[in-house]
Amino acid sequence: MTTLLAIETSCDETAAAVVEDGRYAHSNIVASQVEIHQKYGGVVPELASRQHLKAIVPVVTEAMVAADVAWEELDGIAVTYGPGLAGALLVGVNFAKALAFSLGVPLIGVNHLEGHVYAAWLSRSRRARRAGEEELKFALLALVGSGGHTDLVLMRGHGDYGLIGATRDDAAGEAFDKVGRILGLPFPGGPSVQLAAEQLSRYGLRGRRNMVDLPRAWMQGTYEFSFSGVKTAVVRLMASRVKGHGP
Repeated sequence: MTTLLAIETSCDETAAAVVEDGRYAHSNIVASQVEIHQKYGGVVPELASRQHLKAIVPVVTEAMVAADVAWEELDGIAVTYGPGLAGALLVGVNFAKALAFSLGVPLIGVNHLEGHVYAAWLSRSRRARRAGEEELKFALLALVGSGGHTDLVLMRGHGDYGLIGATRDDAAGEAFDKVGRILGLPFPGGPSVQLAAEQLSRYGLRGRRNMVDLPRAWMQGTYEFSFSGVKTAVVRLMASRVKGHGP
């Protein structure tokens, strides 16, 4: 059995988990910074870095306590090394380096996007895995929609990847954030846009007469995406409505 402490600080959330054999998460503690960045309509890198400094010790400590694992039981420290915000990553990597050195255990750098893919293998316990979760079999197609990344990845085996499609411009998350800002919705944009749509549907504001045609974020004949056109269409739509000429 191998027990790792995993640390993630690539953007605006400080997170730590204790993982057994790369499959079973015995704890998963996340400190979100959403409220800090909301008034700016997006993540401010310098503020994110400073908040990671404040949060990383309590988050890691809570993850160890929740997992009921002693420091001497750890076989290694895993940490996100990129891609992400440079200052935010620096906090996590330096903390993980110091911790690994003090414990005399290996330091394992993890690619942010590879971590997203491998999250599909995680369970809360062995019991949950036995309760009916199917084992993932190769070859696999993984869709990564994380912050500034929107990728389609063909996974032929462990560590064997091939990028078959990606966004040609903006990522889906970035498009949601900017569209949300244009519509005057709270940050982050994705949940806010979804909530607004659900509320409109709940109050009966649906049907073709209330719909607006927007460009499809998919490049015909490829496995790639494009989200800049959607953003531009929303900007023009809102501008036309402000002038009183829109639908």
